[in-house]
Amino acid sequence: MAKIDVSISSLINGSDKSELLFRVNVNRNIRLRVKSGIYVYPNRFKNGTIVLPRAEDGKGTRKEMLEASNTLSNLTVSIINFCEIHKDLTKDDLTVFIDKFHNPQKYIKVDDKKEPLCEMFQHYVDGWLDTGVIGSGRKKHYDVVIRELTRFFIINGIDGCPVEDFNKDTILRFRDFLRTEYKLVDKYPGLYVDMNSRNRPSKERSQNTIAEKLLLLQAFMVELESNDIIPVSPFRKIGKEKEAIMKQQYDEPIFLTKVEFNAILTKDCPESLQRVKDIFIVQCCFGCRIGDFRRFTFDNISIEEGIPFVHYLPQKTHKDGLIRTEIRTPIIRLAYDIIIKYRRELSNNALLPYYPEGNGETGYNYQIKQLLEYYEISRKVAMFNTALKVNEYKSIYEVASSKLARKTHVDLMNKVQVDKYAAGLHAENSSAVERYTNMGIKERFILMCAAFGCEGYIVNNTLDIVHN
Repeated sequence: MAKIDVSISSLINGSDKSELLFRVNVNRNIRLRVKSGIYVYPNRFKNGTIVLPRAEDGKGTRKEMLEASNTLSNLTVSIINFCEIHKDLTKDDLTVFIDKFHNPQKYIKVDDKKEPLCEMFQHYVDGWLDTGVIGSGRKKHYDVVIRELTRFFIINGIDGCPVEDFNKDTILRFRDFLRTEYKLVDKYPGLYVDMNSRNRPSKERSQNTIAEKLLLLQAFMVELESNDIIPVSPFRKIGKEKEAIMKQQYDEPIFLTKVEFNAILTKDCPESLQRVKDIFIVQCCFGCRIGDFRRFTFDNISIEEGIPFVHYLPQKTHKDGLIRTEIRTPIIRLAYDIIIKYRRELSNNALLPYYPEGNGETGYNYQIKQLLEYYEISRKVAMFNTALKVNEYKSIYEVASSKLARKTHVDLMNKVQVDKYAAGLHAENSSAVERYTNMGIKERFILMCAAFGCEGYIVNNTLDIVHN
């Protein structure tokens, strides 16, 4: 993963501000120095970050520095994502990228307003990928929505619909189309001939799925609004109906209990399931999403006070399309032993022998189901049937996937942490609590060891254990 060091230049002529400078370590062979295009008051920049004053000082310092701080965070994340995609960067490439970040309007084609909505949508999504705003996994979700919009326009006789004609009524009609598209497959077979049976709509889409797709479309509309392509996003005109169509509903949480997790830990399994067992256990220890987990290499490991931890920028985007803070998760002994077990077998610096993407018999999700079925983890869990509007009960191994590892981690951790509001000193969700304390790697390590029943340990700089 690329790393960025931030420094500050001398005062700009005729100004009381200085420009921040980036030293971008793309990899061992490429190190670039570029200007950031971000300007700050020198006394506001300390230890690589922008420090905000407590109040305005008459020059609007706090507001300016807050904006600069947010821009710095967003740009840093975008550059790191950009470096992940483009391994052979030059200084010119990075300079252009930074200019695109600050001045996107310069790079929008003059005739964009005349483009059909779907073509413009694709143009923007491709640009977001190129500039590191989204990752390749997120782009796939956008591409699916664009294809669904295209089918919607064709079926409704408005193929080539321009942005100016896309309004709140069209959004509501598109929402209904997403819900019942499966009924149209036989009527318009030519639109689905290139789709495999797995991707071809075969049942009513759930409210959560529809909401996720509309959120992606909304992000595009907000971008058009911010770039003055349209005066206002049509989503803003939906009103009270918006909450209903965008609302996501969730089933009861499904996770492994401590007893079930320990059964997997302590009981042997066939050699054919050993690999998925090891990988699943490590993902439970990390609690990360599969998209992040699959990318981990030894470059994602650092050491603090003898405690190894993985650090990464999660790829799933927030509402504004960016994640600003690295996740730092200690590696407990349980995960450490498995990682070291495979260390000599892997020649590509990968942390583990990951499974390929997909849900076929060689896929990770399928293998997890096989693992849980072998261990006879068959506790019934409720799954809501959107068509029948009732709960159906299935064995947990039937619905297990990589998400189960993340949920198991969260549940195990939640049960060893003390509620920080329990003393009654502050109201629920009080921000003051966060200002008074900060949980470092050592404290997290202690909690994770308690949650998973592991002993602590210390390593040296080569990841060898020096103290148990």
